[in-house]
Amino acid sequence: MRGLRGARAALALLLAAALAPGPARPHPQCLDFKPPFRPPRGLAFCRRYADFGCCDLSRDSALLQRFYRLSARLDGAAYAACAGHLQDLLCQECSPYAAHLYDAEDPSTPVRTIPGLCQDYCRRVWQKCRSIFRYLSTDQELIALENNMAKFCRYLSLEDTDYCFPHLLTNQNLNQNLGLVTADAEGCLQLCLIEVANGLRNPVAMVHANDGTHRFFIAEQVGLVWTYLPDRSRLEKPFLNISEAVLTSPWEGDERGFLGIVFHPKFKFNGKVYVYYSVEVRYEERIRISEFRISAADMNALDHGSERIILEIEEPASNHNGGELLFGDDGYLYIFTGDGGMAGDPFGTFGNAQNKSTLLGKVLRIDVNNNDRGPLYRIPPDNPFLDDPMARPEIYAYGVRNMWRCSFDRGEPQTKDGKGRLFCGDVGQNKYEEIDIVEKGKNYGWRAREGFSCYDKKLCTNSSMDDVLPIYAYPHKMGKSVTGGYVYRGCESPNLNGLYIFGDFMSGRLMSLKEDHATREWKYSEICMGAGQTCMFPGLINNYYQYIISFAEDEAGELYFMSTGVPSATAPHGVVYKVVDTSRRAPPGKCRIEPLPVKVKSKRIQFVPKEKLIVKTPTPRPRLKATAEVPGGGRTDPETPDAPAVDWVGQAPPLPGNRSRTPPTPTPSGRTPRPRKGGGRRGQRRKKKPPSTAPPLRNGAVRLMEQRGRGRSRGRVEVYIEGEWGTVCDDGWSSAAAAVVCRQLGFPYVVRASKKAEFGEGSSLRILLDDVQCSGQEETLLECAHAEVGTHNCSHEEDAGVVCSREEVADW
Repeated sequence: MRGLRGARAALALLLAAALAPGPARPHPQCLDFKPPFRPPRGLAFCRRYADFGCCDLSRDSALLQRFYRLSARLDGAAYAACAGHLQDLLCQECSPYAAHLYDAEDPSTPVRTIPGLCQDYCRRVWQKCRSIFRYLSTDQELIALENNMAKFCRYLSLEDTDYCFPHLLTNQNLNQNLGLVTADAEGCLQLCLIEVANGLRNPVAMVHANDGTHRFFIAEQVGLVWTYLPDRSRLEKPFLNISEAVLTSPWEGDERGFLGIVFHPKFKFNGKVYVYYSVEVRYEERIRISEFRISAADMNALDHGSERIILEIEEPASNHNGGELLFGDDGYLYIFTGDGGMAGDPFGTFGNAQNKSTLLGKVLRIDVNNNDRGPLYRIPPDNPFLDDPMARPEIYAYGVRNMWRCSFDRGEPQTKDGKGRLFCGDVGQNKYEEIDIVEKGKNYGWRAREGFSCYDKKLCTNSSMDDVLPIYAYPHKMGKSVTGGYVYRGCESPNLNGLYIFGDFMSGRLMSLKEDHATREWKYSEICMGAGQTCMFPGLINNYYQYIISFAEDEAGELYFMSTGVPSATAPHGVVYKVVDTSRRAPPGKCRIEPLPVKVKSKRIQFVPKEKLIVKTPTPRPRLKATAEVPGGGRTDPETPDAPAVDWVGQAPPLPGNRSRTPPTPTPSGRTPRPRKGGGRRGQRRKKKPPSTAPPLRNGAVRLMEQRGRGRSRGRVEVYIEGEWGTVCDDGWSSAAAAVVCRQLGFPYVVRASKKAEFGEGSSLRILLDDVQCSGQEETLLECAHAEVGTHNCSHEEDAGVVCSREEVADW
C-alpha cells in the first residue's frame, strides 16, 4: 500500500481539519477512496450492505471464500460462538464507511486488516473469540497483545468513536439520508468539482464529436477551438483558428466573438462541423453560421479552406448576439439568435422578437443534410410558419430575447422519459432571468413579458399574444444573466439523474430544477460547493471562478461548466470543471468507456491542474496506531488518482461581489494571482498558502509492492504516470535501473534487480514501462530510455522488482 501514502496523507490532513470536536459529519468512503454505490445485484454474504456500500458481487464472493477458509480452522464450538463475528469483521470492507473503519486515510500507518471496533463490542469478542484475530491478521503486535484485553481493544479502537463498529450502524447522524445528495440546513445541494482544463480565454463552448473517441473540443471567444484527448491532454495545434475573422475585443463583457460550435450527427462519416461567430463586413456587424470539413490529413484539425457560409444575419447592435447551435434528434440544425441588441428590443412596432419577418430574437431550424449540391440549406417540411407569407420559413419559435445556452435532454437512461425536450436559458432585461422549454411554433413572450412579469404592458395585455410562460424565473437579486445548462443523464453520479443544472454569469450562482412528475411543476434547489468532508476525495475541489460562461456534456453524458475570473475574451483565466456528486457513485465498471484510438499528429500538452480543495483549519489531533496488513487478504493497491492539493484557510469568506476590471498581474512565480475584488470564486476562496505538507504525486514516482501489500525495502516496482499507477517490464531491467528506484525511495544501495514477478504480479494494473535502459544517474525511470508509455510486449509474469538497502550488504 506504499503508493497510496500520498493520497492518504492529503486525505488525512483534510479529515483532521474537518473532524473537529462535535458530532460526526457523514463522509461515506470506500477503501479505493471513492464514494459508495448501489450494487447492481444482491450480495449473498454481506447482505447488510446489499442496498448501499462498497462491495459488488465479485468482492462479496471473495469475502465469502475467505470466510470459508478461515472458519474451517474453527472447531464446532468455536464456529457456533464466533462465525457471526467473523462474518461481521470481514464484511466491514463493504461498509459505506469502510475508509473510516480501516483508518485508510491515516498517512502514518498502513491500512488496518481489522476494522476499528467499539470497546464494548471488542471486549465481548475478545472474551469468547479472540483466537479468530490471529487468522484475520498477521500483525505481530496485535497477536502479542492477545492475552491483555485492555491493550488489545485499545489497539483496535478508532480515534473517532462515531465510526467504530458496530455503533456506527445505529448512529442516526451517519445513517440518515445515507446515499442521497448532501444538502445543507437551507437545502442547498452540496456537489464537488474536478478541474478538467485551464488557461483558456473565455471558454464559450465545449462539445464532443460523438464518434467514439471521447475527445472534447473547447472553443475560446477569440476564435480558437482546441482538441482535448480523453486523458485531458491538449493538442498544441488548434482544431480551428479563425481568430483573424472573428469580431470581438478585450473589453470585459463584450458579447461578440466566436459563440458556438456543433458537430454534425453524422460527423464520423461526413466530417462536417458548424460554427457561429461575429464578423464585420464592410463596417456592418453580422452573425455568421458556417460549415467546415475535417482535414483529410489530420483528424484533429478542420480544413480552414473548406468554409462555406450557410447563413448571415445583420446585427443592429453589438449585444444580444445569441450563439447556440444544436442538432436535434430530427437531424435538423437549430440556431438561437438574439433580438438585435440595445435595451428593450426597440426595433419596429413590436420589436424584433415578435416580428416573424426577421430572423432576430428567434429559434431557427434548418436542414443542412445532403447539401453538397444544391442549396446550402433547406426548410424542414414541418416548420411551423411555412404557410405564413409574413414569416420567415426558418423560424421554429419566437419571442426570445437572448437565449444563452440551450440543450436537448437525452432522456432518462432506461425509460427515455423526457428525451428530446429543448431547455434554454433566456437572459432578461432588468428584472428577471428565465428557463424555457422550447416547443415548435410557440411564442416565448419577449418583449411583452420578462419572466412571469409584464415588460411592455400594452403588448402584455394583448390577448392574441398566446405566449408560453417559462418553467422557472428568478429575480435580479439572485443573478443578472442566466447561463442555460443540461438535464444530467450521465452514469457516474446517479443521484443527479433528471436534475436540470444551470447557472448565472454575473452572480456565479449554480442552480438546479427537478420536475415533479405528478404535478409537472419544477422544484428549485440551489447548488453549493461541498463543505466539511463532502469533497474530501482524491482530485476533487470545492470552488470555482465566478463568471459562469457555459455548460457542456461529454460523449458519455457527464456534466461540465466553464467559468472565468476575468470576463474578457483575451484573459487566459478560464477553467473547465466537471460536476461530481460524492453521495453515491455508479457500481464499479458500469461507466467504463473504451475510447476509439485517435491518430495524433500534433504535440500533446499534458494537463496540469492548478485549483485546490479549500478546508478550514483546526488543530489536528494525534492518531492512534493501526494494524499493519491490507484488508482483503493482502490485495495490492487499487489504482489511485492524484491526491488533492490542500489549501488551508482560516475560515470560508463570503460570496464574491463586484470584481475589479483590471486583469491581474502575474506574480514572480509565474502563477497568476486571483482577482481580489469580486474575486471570482464561488463556494470558498483562499486567503493564504502555508507550505503544503502533502504535495500531489509527480510523474515518475515509484512504490514497492509485495503480495501482502506494501513493501519497505523490497518489492515489485510500480510507477506513477499521468494519474495512473502501473508496473514495469523486466526486459532490459538492470541494477542501474534498480538503483534509480532505490535512490528515489531514500535507499543509498541496491542489493539486486528482481525479475520474473518475484514479488507477485501486479495484474490489476496496466504495464506502463518496457525496455527500460538506465545509466543509474537518472532522477526517475521516465528519464531513462524506454518504450512509449503504455506500449509493451510482455505480460505481468515479467514484472520487475528491486531489493534496496540502507547499508552495503549482499543479497539476503
